[in-house]
Amino acid sequence: MHSFAANIYRLGIKELWSLVRDPMMMVLIVYTFTVSIYVAATAMPESLHNAPVAIVDEDGSPLSARLISSFYPPHFKTPIMISLADVDPGMDRGDYTFALNIPPNFQQDVLAGNAPVIQLNIDATLMSQAFTGNSYIQQIVANEVNEFVAHYRSTAVPPVGLALRMRFNPNLEQSWFGSLMEIINNVTMLSIILTGAALIREREHGTIEHLLVMPVTPTEIMLAKVWSMGLVVLVAVLVAVIFIVQGLLQVPIRGSIALFMLAAALHLFATTSMGIFMATLARSMPQFGMQLVLVLLPLQLLSGGATPRESMPEVVQNVMLAAPTTHFVSAAQAILYRGAGLDVVWPQFLFIVAIGSLLFAAALLRFRKTISQMA
Repeated sequence: MHSFAANIYRLGIKELWSLVRDPMMMVLIVYTFTVSIYVAATAMPESLHNAPVAIVDEDGSPLSARLISSFYPPHFKTPIMISLADVDPGMDRGDYTFALNIPPNFQQDVLAGNAPVIQLNIDATLMSQAFTGNSYIQQIVANEVNEFVAHYRSTAVPPVGLALRMRFNPNLEQSWFGSLMEIINNVTMLSIILTGAALIREREHGTIEHLLVMPVTPTEIMLAKVWSMGLVVLVAVLVAVIFIVQGLLQVPIRGSIALFMLAAALHLFATTSMGIFMATLARSMPQFGMQLVLVLLPLQLLSGGATPRESMPEVVQNVMLAAPTTHFVSAAQAILYRGAGLDVVWPQFLFIVAIGSLLFAAALLRFRKTISQMA
């Protein structure tokens, strides 16, 4: 037993030294858990942020002034007041994304119940801002007009009032979601790449033949790759959570980081085994890269991280229950966003362990077959 553990330890140290001597892999690790996370959190926000808006006020009434004052940061920049003739040239130049035209006698028609029309011009080339901003502006205009009219007319009190509570993300900050989900996705991606590349690198460099003549078993070789590459990813995750997410991005984490790291470690056992299995099927790094595209995209897009699983077809939901990423995403979101404890996420942990054990057994069987063919 002592020899078994010692062999796994020494082989794992060898894997770490091989990784350190590979500059491209080191750059990939650093980029994946620093720049990639920051970009995912800040580069493409789904919420409206500092959208330029111009307003044509042809009414000059208290109601139009109220509408103008309702556009303010951070969703919109301070509105630019322009004339009707400046709308088209300004939008052609890209000076503003939205141009709101308040017609003459607007307040008078509203109070008279004539249902006047406000024209909203949108630069739809900015797709995300155009889609989100359209809904924002419609809601702003409707709310301001209704409140203004309520001061002049006696309206019946609705029988039910709706009190909104935004839990876990009160300001709907995209960076809170984007940064943590990028870490979750990168754990899967990098663990598969590192273990698969380590095995293929040994085959290409001929060092796998050296292992065959040593008193080590395929199980020891596999476990060494699993713990060494898993440890690298685990350390990178901890650094990213503390220094990038909590430090640089100022994202609050409600749950236990230690419990999340435990979930990540269990998930790494499954994904590193998956990486070894894929590497035994590939003959070179380009082939491994092709496999990675076919496997990684479904794991990331259909596991519930990018899109809620409830909105997917039922057959996809059932199939993805066999993927460790589905249970890892569920557990990680519960821990990091909602502060869940072990009493809540233990079923996901059991699923990850069970799936990881099956993947490890399949990878070990395939690895033994590959080695026997080389011997």
